[in-house]
Amino acid sequence: MADDVLMYGPAGWEGPPQRYGPAARVAVLSDLHANIPALDAVLAEPDVAAADLVVLCGDLTWGPQPQETYERIAALGERVLCVRGNGDRFASWLAATADATATARQSWITAQHSPEAIAFLNRVPFGVVVEIDGLGPVHFCHGSPRSDHELVTPGTPAERFAELSASLDVGVLVTGHSHLQFAREVGGLRSVNPGSVGLPYHTGQPGTAHWALLGPDVQLRTTHYDVADAVARAHRAGDPGAEQYAETLLSPPDPASVVVDAETRIFVN
Repeated sequence: MADDVLMYGPAGWEGPPQRYGPAARVAVLSDLHANIPALDAVLAEPDVAAADLVVLCGDLTWGPQPQETYERIAALGERVLCVRGNGDRFASWLAATADATATARQSWITAQHSPEAIAFLNRVPFGVVVEIDGLGPVHFCHGSPRSDHELVTPGTPAERFAELSASLDVGVLVTGHSHLQFAREVGGLRSVNPGSVGLPYHTGQPGTAHWALLGPDVQLRTTHYDVADAVARAHRAGDPGAEQYAETLLSPPDPASVVVDAETRIFVN
C-alpha cells in the first residue's frame, strides 16, 4: 500500500464498532445508489421482510433519488443498521462545505437531500459487528476495515487481505464498494460482498439487484426489477448523470475487467 494514500476510516466521534445481536437471519444490501425500483423490489422479498436485521453496507443515497431512499431507510426503523460509504461521506462533506469545485452532478445530488437526510448521513458509522447464528461475529463495512474507499474483490491477494483485516476479531468480513457479488475464504476469514442493489457489475440480465442473506450460512441472492422504470425515474428526476447511470444499468461492466482494474488501483473514491 502506498504511504501517501489518504485513508477514510472512522470519524472522530466514533469508538470501536458497535456490536449487535444475536440474530438468526440478516439481510445485507449494499451500494443502493438511490435506485428506488431496485430497493423496493429487494425490500419486498419475503426473506428480507422476515429478517431480524437489515444491514446496508454504504453508498446509500448517491444516485438519482436520494431523498426517497433516505425515507425508505428511515421507515425500516430499528430493523436497519447502516454503515457509511464513500459516497455517503462525500455527500455529507459537500453539504457542509458547498465546495465550489463540485461537478454539476455532485451539487445536484447533495441538493436533493433534506436537512434530515444529511443529518442522518452524518450519523452513519464506519462499521458495525453483528453476532449471527451459525456465523458468529460478522464485521460490516463499505470498503475495508481501514478505509471506505479501499476495494476488496474476488482477486484481492491474501497478503493485502491479511493487512486490511488484521484488526478484526471475527470470522466473516462483509464489504461493499466494488459492486461485485462474491463469497470466498481468504487466510482463515470469509470475505463476502452482497453485490450492489442499485448498480451491480455482472454478466446477467439488466434489472437484477444483488444482495445476501446471512445465517446460518452465506446465501448470495438476486432480485429482478423494472430497469426501464429506474432509467425513466433518473431522467425525470433531472439527474445530470442520468445517461451514464442508465448505461451502467443496461450494460453493466464485466466483473473480470472490474477485478483487474480494482486490484491495480486498490483505492477508488
